[in-house]
Amino acid sequence: MAFLNSNSSLKLYGFYKVHFCFIWLLLGAANAQLSSTFYSSTCPNALSTIKDVVNAAVANEARMGASLLRLHFHDCFVNGCDGSILLDDTSNFTGEKTAGPNINSVRGFEVIDTIKSQVEKLCPGVVSCADIVSVAARDGVVALGGPSWTVLLGRRDSTTASLSAANSNLPSPALNLSGLIPAFSNKGFTAKEMVALSGGHTIGQARCITFRSRIYNEANINSAYAASLKSNCPSVGGDNNLAPLDTTTPTTFDNAYYKNLMSQKGLLHSDQQLFNGGSTDSQVLTYSSSSSTFFTDFANAMIKMGNLSPLTGSNGQIRTNCRKTN
Repeated sequence: MAFLNSNSSLKLYGFYKVHFCFIWLLLGAANAQLSSTFYSSTCPNALSTIKDVVNAAVANEARMGASLLRLHFHDCFVNGCDGSILLDDTSNFTGEKTAGPNINSVRGFEVIDTIKSQVEKLCPGVVSCADIVSVAARDGVVALGGPSWTVLLGRRDSTTASLSAANSNLPSPALNLSGLIPAFSNKGFTAKEMVALSGGHTIGQARCITFRSRIYNEANINSAYAASLKSNCPSVGGDNNLAPLDTTTPTTFDNAYYKNLMSQKGLLHSDQQLFNGGSTDSQVLTYSSSSSTFFTDFANAMIKMGNLSPLTGSNGQIRTNCRKTN
């Protein structure tokens, strides 16, 4: 093997240094596509406008905080945080709103419409619907007493949606722990992050059809709790009757959800699976005893969820109306 002379070595070093720096520049650019200050010069009042509309909506109906959080989750878990869930069906296009996990369930679209209308008046064609959904989810949580987090911005809106992906990618409330863990790991989340995100069920309500089987057929449920639920969720009929996911403090974002699980008062089958003698029991115990730990982990997991496959740069578009493509 021939040894390189010093001049060749310098040239080779220079070559690798330049290419190494170029690679890091590319990586930096990729990571910098979303930024907390994305609208600071192009629409400086965007965030305060979103917050004002969300606060008014939650003051009018506390449940809306949970609805906006769920809207963000159901958007991001289907081909990324791209606002695809907002698109209405048309004669030649089927969106995600009629997917099993969404129909008669996902809500908050009118709040997003109101925000978009107000932001468009301030800064036409600047703020994406996908970013509005992401920020509104954070503001809805904060309005109900939950943690805040820095939402990275700069997502663009999809020009299509996927009914099939919505039907297959969103975790079912009937899943066992063995199904929940891969459903979240497929999106890059650890089991710990899955337990933290599930804590979003400290607010909001669920329909009878999603918990009927649990309250009538399962043994790992507090008997008095099950009896109280049956009065509004008959074995037949009443599919859309509602019950709070957190029976203790249904309109306050806190750690009561985990305490309820320890008392076998998880509303959904998938909720109680987090504390049922399995690998996530210890994490439920941690969050039940430390709201600050839960808040920190929830906020970090939400930031991570908001970064799922965003459209950036010249991909996608900035919709003028969140319900339809331009």
